[in-house]
Amino acid sequence: MTVELPDEAIAYHYQSLLMPVEEEWSAAAELRACHFLNPGRLKDLLPRLLQCRSQVAAEREMQPRDAAFIDLPQLTLDTYRRKGEASDLGRVLELAARLCEQVDRVVFLGAAGMTLGPRALFEALLSRYHNELPPQTRLGVPRIYFEGDSSDNDALQNLLDLLQISCVDPEQRQERWAVVALDKSGDTLEPALALRIFRREAAEYYGLRSERLTELFAAVTGDDGKLRQLFRAHGHDEANILSVPVKIGSPLSVFTAIGLLPAAVMGLDVRALLLGAAAMTKRFLEEPFERNPVLQFAAVNYLMTQECHKPLRVLSVWSKKLEALGWWYDQLLASSLGKQGQGPTSVTMVAPRDLSVRGQQHQDGPRDRLINNLFVKEPKATPILVQMADHNEDELNQYNRKGLPDIQSATLAAVNRAYYDAARPTADLVLPVLSEHTMGQLMQMLMLATVVEGRLMGVNPYGQPGVEVYKRHRREFLKK
Repeated sequence: MTVELPDEAIAYHYQSLLMPVEEEWSAAAELRACHFLNPGRLKDLLPRLLQCRSQVAAEREMQPRDAAFIDLPQLTLDTYRRKGEASDLGRVLELAARLCEQVDRVVFLGAAGMTLGPRALFEALLSRYHNELPPQTRLGVPRIYFEGDSSDNDALQNLLDLLQISCVDPEQRQERWAVVALDKSGDTLEPALALRIFRREAAEYYGLRSERLTELFAAVTGDDGKLRQLFRAHGHDEANILSVPVKIGSPLSVFTAIGLLPAAVMGLDVRALLLGAAAMTKRFLEEPFERNPVLQFAAVNYLMTQECHKPLRVLSVWSKKLEALGWWYDQLLASSLGKQGQGPTSVTMVAPRDLSVRGQQHQDGPRDRLINNLFVKEPKATPILVQMADHNEDELNQYNRKGLPDIQSATLAAVNRAYYDAARPTADLVLPVLSEHTMGQLMQMLMLATVVEGRLMGVNPYGQPGVEVYKRHRREFLKK
């Protein structure tokens, strides 16, 4: 069992966006007084913030299905210790192992709320070129694909074409593929359409009477609903149908089987992921504000939006591997807090890649945004160093023996200084390393902070009633 290490705790450094106390007057100081957060307001908010924490904690008893995500990581681990293979996590690990043994490609089908969490884990913790690596380098981990989140005809056809070209002999494991449907009910049109299309494709490839039509299709869904009924009608073994609590909303489902099965298929340490999430829940419930990144993030971002008039929340990720994590947070924030005419707008950018595109606007554009930098302190790989060269026309010899992490850190410091001088508020969310444990902490922190912020705003962070409107109209248009 992976054990939490003290130096693996993530931290939120927000002090740089607080209004400096007794700063000498200057034009920049005047701007900071207008656009930075008054420390007194943060102090004034603390009693209400702690009250919201108590409310969120109490909701686990009052509305256990809505707020079940809070205790789910620890509960999943505890049940696994007691019941082993008979537990939910045991079933997840068993199904993942069976799929990995049978196929070299797995397609996960689901709407964005279902697949963005698994995609974030995939991009953060596996090689950026995982699907291009030879099988022996991937150590039995299949190639991973995500579909079913749109009705984009050509995008889906591209994946079908890839499977048709690269898979010609179903007797070879390296040329077999499986499909996992991620949908709480089966009511979402796009993944349901994709599933029907892949069933047809599988029938043509494996044969109409092949047992692989049931062995290589799996579902993660609610205890009842169209998807479960469909799988039963097709004669699937119950071992290929995993359950997820229906009322854990899709933005909060990453630590249910919705996220855990893909993570296990990817070969990730699922228990370390859950341990990180459970550790963050413990910090949220027990630690004071000074050591509680959930309360810090919720309070600072809430005040910057509501009182400093910064409705645009930029998540600036300083790693390409975290861009999908940013997309996941975008949908988490939008679907949870975009209600009753309220809610911040989250935008993800990758730094320093996007600085040449968005840096100008952040520096000199509208003063309507808070920038949260998401930074990984230590790279997983050995730092790549700048070396001396005979031809120094590029003038890089001056950086001899500097590593790319040094350059990344210097760039972050320079950007923060430039924004501070221009009275553009920034804060840093720091991950010591990029691992299953820190990703578990990070995702649980962002989910908890979003729920707390919703309670501060006075909106219910659970549920997505707004999305049902366009679905109703679409059914009307399709029937016409």
